[in-house]
Amino acid sequence: MTTLEAEASASNLDLQAATARIDESRAQLGLVNASRQPQVAADASYERAGISQHSPLAMVGAPASATNLWSIGLEASWELDLWGHLRHLSESADARLQASGFGMASVKVSVAGNVARTYLLLRGTQAQISITEENRHIAEHLVQLADSRLQNGVATRFDVASARADVASIEARLSRLQQQRDALMNALALLLGKPPRELDARLSGTPLPSMPHRLPIGVPSELAHNRPDILQAEARLRATVADIGAAKADFYPRISLTGNLGVQAFDLSDLGSWNSRQFSFGPTLYLPIFQGGRLERNLELSEARHRLAGIAYQQTVLSAWHEVDDALSAYTTELKRHQQLQEALTQNQTALDVAERGYQQGTVDFTSVLVARRSLLASQAELVDCATASALSVVSLYRALGGGWSPDLLTTSVTGESRS
Repeated sequence: MTTLEAEASASNLDLQAATARIDESRAQLGLVNASRQPQVAADASYERAGISQHSPLAMVGAPASATNLWSIGLEASWELDLWGHLRHLSESADARLQASGFGMASVKVSVAGNVARTYLLLRGTQAQISITEENRHIAEHLVQLADSRLQNGVATRFDVASARADVASIEARLSRLQQQRDALMNALALLLGKPPRELDARLSGTPLPSMPHRLPIGVPSELAHNRPDILQAEARLRATVADIGAAKADFYPRISLTGNLGVQAFDLSDLGSWNSRQFSFGPTLYLPIFQGGRLERNLELSEARHRLAGIAYQQTVLSAWHEVDDALSAYTTELKRHQQLQEALTQNQTALDVAERGYQQGTVDFTSVLVARRSLLASQAELVDCATASALSVVSLYRALGGGWSPDLLTTSVTGESRS
């Protein structure tokens, strides 16, 4: 399973998409931060133009003949951001970048949990297949025994028909389990970004992994607070707060420092002359006066998004507590159930042995054997199901805690017997 987890972390498509979202958020932050820096650009132009002989300029003596105009220069501008409009936009973009990073961590936990869950379900299904195949061999032996007793006149056709029906029922169950096994193998291949059936040879029958004696849970509230989805919701909430600040700053004037320096001449050869120089420098003021309510609506939109982000944060935290509590309850319940099912399996095995001996001796009818064998099969299947559920509860607890355990193995933890 460790190997599969490593492969999934390198090739899972959801993780690749999460990585791309981080790159997207980082680029958006770069764009916002770029607007806070001085902007410098170079320009060069050439034009040939002439004015109308009847234009006002021609009437006052300007030449109407066509002339060339060459110009080369630099332009620079820098917004002072006195009221923090650009700063708030940068804070919002930075918070969204952090949210993308936490989203990536959340996807990692989800993918790791899905790989572990699918792997454990596969191993549980393979264990069920092994049990069913063993019971099929027992059922086929009972068919042979019933045929022999029928030939010797100590059994009826009912016994033989019941035995053959039991074999057919087991084979039908085996077919269903094999289909589940194939589907789970394909699900694992999909999580690893591989085509169907590629993992079949690697995922041949292996028992369920044993469970740890102690789960280093520590204090669940401390671990759950570090859940990536909670941190992501918190980062998104900070982003909406910054958006409100930017929307409020939009109501105030914007002041920029602008300037240009260059040369301009009618002849290309004069561009290098000192007398061709030109420059300008000074502040510019932008003051919104009437925007048709755009600024007010933008502020209302930012505030509404902030309220939604706050609700989403509360929902995420509440869901986390429920998931942790449910996972802990499921784990402790499966521990108790496993002990009870182990006892039931032992008693059902004893009952089957007694029934088979009695049937061979002619003191017990075949129905008793079938009932005992079916009870044993049910106990074996339920025990494997319990072992699988126990393993899955550990995976659920791992995911509920945000993909982490307490570093202190001596803190309060749930303990249980290691089992396959």
